[in-house]
Amino acid sequence: MALSLTELEATTRYYFMADGKKAIDIYFEDSFLMDLLMKKKRGIWERPAGGERIRIPLNYDEQEGGFYNKASILSSDDRESIQAAFFQWKHVYGNATIHRIDELKNAGDYADVQLVESRIYGAQKTARKKIADQLYSSVTDSAMELTGLLSLTTGPSSVTYGGIAENDLVSADGVTKPWAAKSTTDSENISLAVLRKLRSSVKVGSGKGGKPDIGITTEDLFNVISGALQVQQRFQEDKDTVNAGFTNLVFEGMLIAADDYCPSGDFFALNSNFIGFAVHKKGYFSRDPWANLTPTGVPGKSMKIFWDGNLVCSNRKAHTVHTNLS
Repeated sequence: MALSLTELEATTRYYFMADGKKAIDIYFEDSFLMDLLMKKKRGIWERPAGGERIRIPLNYDEQEGGFYNKASILSSDDRESIQAAFFQWKHVYGNATIHRIDELKNAGDYADVQLVESRIYGAQKTARKKIADQLYSSVTDSAMELTGLLSLTTGPSSVTYGGIAENDLVSADGVTKPWAAKSTTDSENISLAVLRKLRSSVKVGSGKGGKPDIGITTEDLFNVISGALQVQQRFQEDKDTVNAGFTNLVFEGMLIAADDYCPSGDFFALNSNFIGFAVHKKGYFSRDPWANLTPTGVPGKSMKIFWDGNLVCSNRKAHTVHTNLS
């Protein structure tokens, strides 16, 4: 006999409670960037309760100021500036469906429970893959997909990112554009010299936190970097990242790791002080109750897992990507 909706709910609650951390880890187990920014919450971590868009405060320019003496007339002007970027909500779901035909094939409650757990696991993996795939997207603000790392680091000046176009922000010097996308497209071999140059190209300060501290690339490029560092004996590992199952290296303050979802030939240099996730308070892999599908004409039951949020940035000039690496 198939499980009732009440029994399905009890089985689902037990699945998450009994496995505890293990069940939640499924969302992060094969994406380094999801694990670092969303699970470990390194960088920006916002949990808005609502709103038409996600508001991320900016701090990109100076106000009036300078040296003065007793004869000086001090300016009280308020230099006009844009105070925040606004990111669109992006919505992801993973579906778990149990068809009546599949239930009829099962022999006993144990088999029914296994079927339920396998469907939940599948829904979790689907939600995870959809997010991880789109972390590197180049879509526009209005697209359904996440506003990914290529949206952050590339694109024409006329296209908005976080609701702001490149020409919308101009520094006090009248020339510098703090919201311009930063990228390098030169075709070259990856090397330690390339990494140093890449980090320096988006330096926002000489002190702590001034340069990118996260490097994301493919496994092939990571292996080249790893080989170069081991020859020079100038490498170490981040213990927390190793414990999460991701191979990594720390080079001159930058945590470097391979991510299976990173586009081929790319190396992203990110500053964790200015990037992260905003996830709705009711949308952090939440789920709705199991429902009977019979009224829709499909004999069976269904449950969905939801994620609602976006990858966000507070300082665009602090991040970059180098494409065409080999």
